[in-house]
This record gives sequence, structure tokens and C-alpha cells, in this order.
Amino acid sequence: MVESRSSQVFKWLLGKSPHAAERRFVGRQTVPANVLILGCGRSGTSILGELFEHIGGYTYYSEPNFDSILQMTFRKPVAIKVPKESPRVRPTAGLSFPLDLMLEVIPKPRVIYWQVRHPLDAIASLRVGISKNWGHHPRPPDWKNWQKRPLVEQCAHHWNFINSVGYAAVQGLVEITRFEDMISAPFPFAAQVCEQVGVPAAERRSELRGWSERVQDTNNRRFVEARTSRAYSRPDHERRVGRWKENLSQAEAARSAAIVRDAAVTFGYEIPQFD
Repeated sequence: MVESRSSQVFKWLLGKSPHAAERRFVGRQTVPANVLILGCGRSGTSILGELFEHIGGYTYYSEPNFDSILQMTFRKPVAIKVPKESPRVRPTAGLSFPLDLMLEVIPKPRVIYWQVRHPLDAIASLRVGISKNWGHHPRPPDWKNWQKRPLVEQCAHHWNFINSVGYAAVQGLVEITRFEDMISAPFPFAAQVCEQVGVPAAERRSELRGWSERVQDTNNRRFVEARTSRAYSRPDHERRVGRWKENLSQAEAARSAAIVRDAAVTFGYEIPQFD
């Protein structure tokens, strides 16, 4: 059966992605999708989460305990960034929560984002938190053994664990969003996210512009860092994209590359060959 042109257009309006939110209508109003943001720390999950504070209509939760999510009513759309583990339930490998239960709790329509950043840049940025008793979550199950190894290798192992084991658990359920796309074109990035979750971007141009202006590759006067990221930030680099070239020695980059290379290919990142 050949799909009608009107059907094709309607699907395009709902979002080109195969994982675009199912739309739910109340009267003439589209109800925006609930949002779950996942990915490795220092990859842009926080600033993506704060986009939902800008566009309005959402209640945004940054790293809530999974138990608190079980108590949410979802009477209005919520956006949740990387929940923290609950001692009462066993998480899915690579995630901080049991995926099957999370999918039962967060009602449709919903969109799940997997935020990712070039591994060498993420490793450079992870050093502060990982040096503090592996202060990013979820921790790999063997994280204590890795504490005996150089710090950059610990960071590489953390990125690799989340973006291989964690991503494998949700592959097929998520929209992949890349830090580099966010930095290079923040307004189109934000507009696309709005359309994916059912918020008309044309009606939020002012809000999107406000968020976009704070997303910068350099520490210029317009840059405003995400609140929960500030404790992990250091003024040791000029640019965010490619910062590993400023922060990592060739030897450190080579050791990191050996750990993350395979997972990096999954997300289209090229890792240089080091002698």
C-alpha cells in the first residue's frame, strides 16, 4: 500500500525522526513530551537540560534520585537529567536506574536524549570530578580497580563504559544529540529539540535565542555555564571543542584513545592515531 501524501506530510510535521514523540492533544493544544536526558557527565547534559527551563511549560529536574521520580505525578511535562541511583533497586547495566521501570513510570509522549561529546574533550573535562573519588555517575562496576591507573585512563574508562554499555541498553529508544552540534549552531539545535518534543519553535524564538546566546565555544561575555557544571569547570582551555589539544599531552591522549576508540566510532567520532 502506497502511503498518501497527506500522511507523509503529517508524519513530517510530527518530526522526521523515527523516535519523535507521540503527540497527545488536549482540545486544540499539543501536550509536549516528557523528556529524559542521558549520557556521560561533562558532555553537555546540563546545558541541554536547562534548555527546558528556557522554553517554558516544563518542570526541570537535574539528577534527581530515582526514588523521587517514582513519586512524580507528571501532570505537566517534565525534563529529567541523568537520575541518581536508588539503593532500593538494581539499575540496568551502564545506566543509573532500571530501564524497564523507568519506561513504565515516565508516561508517553516522551523523548529520551543521549547526549554525547568527543571522548578526548570529555576526558579532559572529566578529570576534576573523577579525581574526587570518581565523582561522576553511574560508576563502572570496576571503578575502584581503575583508581590505581593514571587519571586520564580513569576518565576514558568512565566515558567508554557509559557510551558503550549504557548506550547499548537504550539504543533504538533515544535521540542522539552531539555537543559539537550544540556549540556550532545552538539556535537550530534548540529549535530541532523543540519540534521533537512538541513545542512549536516559532512560538519560542525569544526563549530559544536567550538559551542559544549563552552556549559558546569560548568564555566570552555571553557565555553562561550550566549551574550544575560550574563546580567541575576550570579556566585551563580557550575552546570547548577540541580542548583536549590544550589539556592532554600526546602520551595522555594516546592512552585515552586506546580505551575509547571503538565506542567513539559508534557516534561518528574520529580518533587520531598516535605514535
